[in-house]
Amino acid sequence: MDHDFPSPEEEKIIYNPSFERMRSLSRHLETTTEYGSPSYVTDVRSRIADKTKNNVDHSFDDLEELREVRESLEDREMVCLDREVGDGDHSYTCRYYVPKEQARIALAWSQLLEPASGEPDFVTVQLPDWRRDMVRVFPGDGVTYVLGSDYSGEAKKSFLRLFMYREKERGGIGLHAGSKRVTVETGEGMDTVGQLFLGLSGTGKTTLTSHGMWLEGQEEAEMVQDDVLSLHPEGSAIGSEGKGLFIKTYGLEEEEQPELYHAATQPKSVLENVRVEEDGTVDFFDDGLTRNGRSVVQRSDLHSASEEITLERVDQIFFITRNSLLPPVARLSSEQGAAAFMLGESVKTSAASEEEAGEAVRVVGTNPFIIGSRGEEGNRFLELVESVDATCYLLNTGDVGGEEIGVEETVKILRAIVSEEIDWEELEEGLEFPKEVPGVDISRFRPEENVGGYKEKVEELREERRSYLKGFEDLEERIIEAVY
Repeated sequence: MDHDFPSPEEEKIIYNPSFERMRSLSRHLETTTEYGSPSYVTDVRSRIADKTKNNVDHSFDDLEELREVRESLEDREMVCLDREVGDGDHSYTCRYYVPKEQARIALAWSQLLEPASGEPDFVTVQLPDWRRDMVRVFPGDGVTYVLGSDYSGEAKKSFLRLFMYREKERGGIGLHAGSKRVTVETGEGMDTVGQLFLGLSGTGKTTLTSHGMWLEGQEEAEMVQDDVLSLHPEGSAIGSEGKGLFIKTYGLEEEEQPELYHAATQPKSVLENVRVEEDGTVDFFDDGLTRNGRSVVQRSDLHSASEEITLERVDQIFFITRNSLLPPVARLSSEQGAAAFMLGESVKTSAASEEEAGEAVRVVGTNPFIIGSRGEEGNRFLELVESVDATCYLLNTGDVGGEEIGVEETVKILRAIVSEEIDWEELEEGLEFPKEVPGVDISRFRPEENVGGYKEKVEELREERRSYLKGFEDLEERIIEAVY
């Protein structure tokens, strides 16, 4: 299919405008916060996941309508931006088009990625005022149409989706994950550990990736990448976004999340769907607009952000989940890690659906943006984990039979894992559970004591999980058999 878009040199195209120019184009939509930053309220406040299709996994019956979309651009003033996704030899030029009157979407997206030059590898056209809402993706052509939505998260994910697809073609695997480099003192001296955190938006991925872990002196924790990366056989995790982060703001408070709070309250942050009063006062706890309030924040405003976005070596992989039958943390074999990847168990968040937030969900890889066979994705994950020789863990950030797990307990557990201060014991379910964790009363979170009828529930769940995994016809049998 031909995708003919306006040339950036055309007179009606506003090409690579500055932050200030895009903000001036968006004044009619802006409320200025007490921090001097712009804030906007959108009509659509989460991704239209159920109306998103790609031509690898789906067939389209609306190609004629997409031709109309392209023709409609001939008479419109558009903002056009070029930005870079990826890093080094794994970088791609992204070109984004949006109508001038919705320049605020380009403004937000521009703060996530560094400027790029050259012909585009990926192109996205976003028309919020189109007559119906849908997202259509052509992975082979590197083209995405975002129609009927003014949510800036669609612009961001349109390019990250294609980054992951191309990286898989190059022998890696794209992951919806954050990466972190932690340096601590162990019994054998200073040691640096590379960590990945896989989880759905809103389950704690950004909070844990950016947390400083209360380390001081020579010990330190650096956030390398927040949202999407690609893992490769030599052990590196290639970052995707070099300039900013697209964080959730509901419940954001200085005491619990000082790094993110600081970044979200800077003049160049861009707020979306956050309650801002007429006098500019920001309320991160008001959910009258949505619980999917967002802020684009700058890496330069995060003390924990590394200067690099690529992690040179991955040692530990954490699957963030929310399941009251699971302990706060469990150590897994490689095959169990691949099973956890395929199960992708969590709860729905307001990032994907406001109405369904809180419902139990399974998303392979906790990655809603996979293109192609999910079973082959799981096989590739296991192959790479074994190649990298990384250790996998389940990390429950919800509750254990009603016993809430706080951020403080989770961070102390992570610190103890890095410092090699945990002795593990195997439960009957085949998972390894910590006997003790410094600073945490881990006995409070033993699922067999907190959940009535625990053994029966776990056995029922295991059989249901195994049946679920058998539905992926390409998936290796040893992954199915490893289900916990």
